[in-house]
Amino acid sequence: MPHPSSAFCSKGDGTTILKLTPQRPNWLPKHIPELDGLRGLAVLGVVLYHCNPRLIGTPIYKASLWGWSGVTLFFVLSGFLITSILLESRTKPRYFKNFYARRILRIWPVYILVLAVCYLKADWFVDPGANTPWWAYALFVQNLFHFTLPAAVGPTWSLAIEEQYYFLWAPIVRLLKRPWTLALPLFAALIAGPLFRMSHHAWITPTHTLTHIDGIAMGSLIALGIHALNLSRRTWLALGIAGVIVGFPAAATIAGGTAFLDSALTVGFAGALLASLAGTGSQNPLYAMLRRGPLPFYGKISYGLYMTHIFVFIYYGWFDAKMNAYGIAGNLAIVAFRLAASTAVAAVLWYGFESRILKLKRYF
Repeated sequence: MPHPSSAFCSKGDGTTILKLTPQRPNWLPKHIPELDGLRGLAVLGVVLYHCNPRLIGTPIYKASLWGWSGVTLFFVLSGFLITSILLESRTKPRYFKNFYARRILRIWPVYILVLAVCYLKADWFVDPGANTPWWAYALFVQNLFHFTLPAAVGPTWSLAIEEQYYFLWAPIVRLLKRPWTLALPLFAALIAGPLFRMSHHAWITPTHTLTHIDGIAMGSLIALGIHALNLSRRTWLALGIAGVIVGFPAAATIAGGTAFLDSALTVGFAGALLASLAGTGSQNPLYAMLRRGPLPFYGKISYGLYMTHIFVFIYYGWFDAKMNAYGIAGNLAIVAFRLAASTAVAAVLWYGFESRILKLKRYF
């Protein structure tokens, strides 16, 4: 009798398609360096998006307007990576303790630091109309209410979505044993996202979890599929390429300006993720670019850069004022300065703070 962890459902012709107990496939390494490159693309897109008024009249202005979608890519990546961890650890002891302790070590130190700097130097960073109560930050629910967040901590809305999602998703992964039972709530989330975006209920905020659930649910579904379906790398690569071909053109055409824009982007980014997973280690120049050079570096410092770049923009506002008189050249100088300064801050934060705290993960 085979060990339960290697049991499969059979199609009836001798081939197997569904693992009863999800396992990481042999072809997928523990560390996928290409994902660092995707993370770097996501954070650079967000930074450029927040610079887009300074890019008017330049060749990259239109591209910068799509930079907000980097958050969707972050959600897809996070859903895949965290769900993979949950699936691979759900039969191990101290499942909840280890998972939540590691999440706290990864998220809370920078989060608390950013909030502390923001409110200790409120005359710099807190807008006069900001009215977010402390308990909203403590409970990670600042995205669920019609609070006005200070611009400097505006990016925390997406962090709140992730924390809410994993607070509920970790017990679900532990309790539901069969892959299809885990797939059902994920498919429901993919359907719910555009429906809630179309609903226009007064209680739904622009950053509400239910209207941004697509990406993280899709990433989780990919993790479940990779672990539960006995498909070849070539098949996953084909599915990834299909997702890119369908998703991004749809976002730029028929889904643009509709409640299905995020859905189309989610499909495109899911395709990019699958292609990166299935092609990891390839000598193709595109894969090499994701593994080496500036993109993976930005992927490494992405959390700190995402959380602090608006701080940097505000702090160095005096430089903006000096460059305003020089038109497009001045605007480009501002963007270059912002990118250099925020990169430096994020790098110091990573090497001097984040990476040191993350060493504590070995205890969990």
